[in-house]
Amino acid sequence: MMTATAAALNSPLPLAQANFLNLLIVDDDRATREAATEAGHSLGFSTYVADSGDHALRLLDSANIDAVLLDLRFSNGNGLEALNKIKRQRPDAAVIVATAFATVQSAVQAMKLGAYDYVAKPFNLQELRLLLEQVAGHLRVKTEKRLLREAIKSHNGFGNIIGRSPEMEKLYRIIAKTGQSTHPVLILGESGTGKEMVAKAIHMAGPLRNKPFIPVDCGSLVPTLIESELFGHVRGAFTGATGPKDGLLAIAEGGTVFLDEIGELPIDLQAKLLRAIQEKEIRPVGGTKQVPINVRILGATNRDLEQSVAEGTFRRDLYFRLNVLTLRIPPLRERRQDIPLLVAHFLERIGREGGTEKTITDEALKLLLAYDWPGNVRELENALGRACVVSSATELQVRDLPTHLTGAPRTLTAAPTNGIIPISEMEKQTILNALAQTSGDKMQAARLLGIGKTTLYRKLKEYEAQA
Repeated sequence: MMTATAAALNSPLPLAQANFLNLLIVDDDRATREAATEAGHSLGFSTYVADSGDHALRLLDSANIDAVLLDLRFSNGNGLEALNKIKRQRPDAAVIVATAFATVQSAVQAMKLGAYDYVAKPFNLQELRLLLEQVAGHLRVKTEKRLLREAIKSHNGFGNIIGRSPEMEKLYRIIAKTGQSTHPVLILGESGTGKEMVAKAIHMAGPLRNKPFIPVDCGSLVPTLIESELFGHVRGAFTGATGPKDGLLAIAEGGTVFLDEIGELPIDLQAKLLRAIQEKEIRPVGGTKQVPINVRILGATNRDLEQSVAEGTFRRDLYFRLNVLTLRIPPLRERRQDIPLLVAHFLERIGREGGTEKTITDEALKLLLAYDWPGNVRELENALGRACVVSSATELQVRDLPTHLTGAPRTLTAAPTNGIIPISEMEKQTILNALAQTSGDKMQAARLLGIGKTTLYRKLKEYEAQA
């Protein structure tokens, strides 16, 4: 089995591709800016242009710049001074310096200040493409090295995410790459797979790591409260609004807002969110003025948003805006080889918190491996936590596990006449069994299953509609 470390060492580097990388071109000559923009676009860079050092520094404040092509001799500023400021502001940016007055002295000065490379003007497009291709490769190598450091640091996965399966190693690579972008990301996954943890990993993998990360559970708040939370409100906007309040989209300035269960947003709020993403401004509830914002939006859902679009419950334009970058978190049943690692992790943490080391018998572990975990990692964590509470021994036995788990294998192997049980039917049976064991207590059943109460209520409504 390939570890996350080995995957990072052996994964190919797409050196000729600069997708998700941003290039800033600083030159007071319009023709040079246009030629460099063309070269950057041909390699997949998103480009920004500035005609002065001050203009470049303002763009560095507002955009996630990965590489800079800087003219050392422009009419309204000093290129070496601008280079020094750029490296102080964005030390990780790869800066190529260019000048028509090429001298050894200026090249040495530029390299000492942290320039990646030096090129003499005039340059042809092919020469510039080759140099930008090298920069893209350099930045990719840095990304892969960061992934490797994360893998070595955790030993088990990426950051706080646990798993060594091929499915998870693929996810780690996607997280590392999407972390370098500021585009919206749509995170797909069933309840309990760790969508918020993945969103936090994306935030921490990029240049926004020192900025705010604010999660919002769209499925647990009433629509009026969501609107006020996201966009803020002015004094007197509604009953109880005794003073103005900034929205989370404004509070997270320069950082990330994670909208969990974004598929639950009412259609009118979807329109406001779309405008906020497109125009980078919001209007507080009851207000008349637009407020500029600078945040990255990460959305997550366990719903099929394409189906929601077809049903008219989710805006098509918002779906396409969020779907610029998409990643899917595999459910636990698709990476069963990670279950022993997760069990060891949770038991080690529970033992550390309780002061008693906990282990598990082979028979109990086999039972956990055989179960399909509709509540995914969250359900596994809750099941182990409950088992540790009811057991006074240091070794967990089969009898210590929740009863809906001990009965699960017999339920799952009782196949219908065609030999196949639909996953949706297994999930339904598990939820109904949990309700039966808790005497209909939905809150307790949701906790035992490791799913949110909103998800449980939605599932029960679906079962009522099917009856």
